[in-house]
Parts: sequence; C-alpha cells; structure tokens
Amino acid sequence: MRGAGVIGIAAGCALLVVSGITVHGQVEAASQRLKTGVAAAVKPAVAIANDAEAPYCTPAFKTVLQRVLNACGLVGTESRRGCQPADVKTLASISDDDFNALFTPLRNRGGVVMFDDGSEKLDEEGRKMVEEMWLDRRGARYFFIVARASKTGTPEFNRTLSHKRANSVLFDIADRTKDQELDKKVGMLWLGNEFAQLGAEYCQWNISRKDKACTAEAINRSAFVSWVDCQL
Repeated sequence: MRGAGVIGIAAGCALLVVSGITVHGQVEAASQRLKTGVAAAVKPAVAIANDAEAPYCTPAFKTVLQRVLNACGLVGTESRRGCQPADVKTLASISDDDFNALFTPLRNRGGVVMFDDGSEKLDEEGRKMVEEMWLDRRGARYFFIVARASKTGTPEFNRTLSHKRANSVLFDIADRTKDQELDKKVGMLWLGNEFAQLGAEYCQWNISRKDKACTAEAINRSAFVSWVDCQL
C-alpha cells in the first residue's frame, strides 16, 4: 500500500513537471508571437518612388531642366507663370540649341500638336494627341506645353499666337480633367518664332497630323507636349 502511494506521488510530480514545461513553452511561444507581431506592426513599409526615373535623366539634362523649371513656372511659385522667349534667354540662360537639346530625349515620350497657319484652334487629331499624352503620365511630375509659331508674320504677332496655342492645350486639359491643381503640374512656354525654331527633321517625331505634308514651316506651327519623368 505504501509502495502504491509512493508511485502515485512520483507520477503526480512527473505530471506537474511536464505541465510546467508545457505552460512555459506556451508562454514563450506567445511572447515570441507578440514580439514578432509588434515588430511587423512598427516595421516601416518599403519606400516607393512617386516618379519613375527615365534613362534620359542625365545630370546635364537635369541641370537644364532645373533652370527651365525655375524660370518658367513649376518651382518656387504658387501657380503657373510660364515663359516667353525673353524669359527663356535671360532667366533660364539657355541658347536655342540647349533648349532643343532639352526636349530631344523626349522624342519617344511626347507629341507635337500641329495647328493651321495663323490659328490656335485644336483640331480633332490635336485634341486626341493631347488626351493621349496627358493620360500617359507614368508617375511623372511635370507636364510641359511648349508652343511655337512659324516665321510668317511679325515677332509680336507670333509670340501672341504661340501663347494662344499653349493656352488652347491647357484649356483642353482643364476641360477634360477638372483638376484643381493643374497649375502645379503644367509648365507653359510660348516661344513665338524668335526662339528655338525646329528643323524639318522634327517631322519624324510623333506628330498629330500624320497624313499631311510636314515641312520646317509647318512643324513650327505647333505645341510640343510631354510629361518629364526626372526627379530633381
């Protein structure tokens, strides 16, 4: 009888030890899960860039882009200001060749909206191109409208005409999007026929009137439109 009691006591002790080990293990496991959960909760998410950095965003390209942005409207201002020829020359301090070099890498990113001689009215092909270019944002921050005029007419007339062409594009985007912060995204430049004229080689770009003859005179009756993907 005494032997059975000893065995019972021993069995009880063993059970108590096993239970203790089990509880300890459960507590440790719960503690570990808690620590893991807290760590996961406070672990910062991986940062995702808002703008895609395009291959053409070289240091030289960014330098000219920064000068144009500072001079013409999207940096350091509350709303769009825009640039006319004198502003680009004096405030941005870049030459015709430098300016065209800024947009040359954007050949496959932008489009050239063509206008009739002496007109700022967008045709259906032009409106379609503006819509396609605006929707093709790809995370970019800045949208440029760079309007020109041909050599026909006085510098004053063509400066005003190119300004109207730039506004036609801007107003079309505004009508479509109803975007209240449009002025913070769009930079406008109206260059008339005085600054950065284009050569006939630009007829090979993505132009809105693909079924019509394109000449150096015609390509300058236009507005270049494109998002710029570079981070500054």
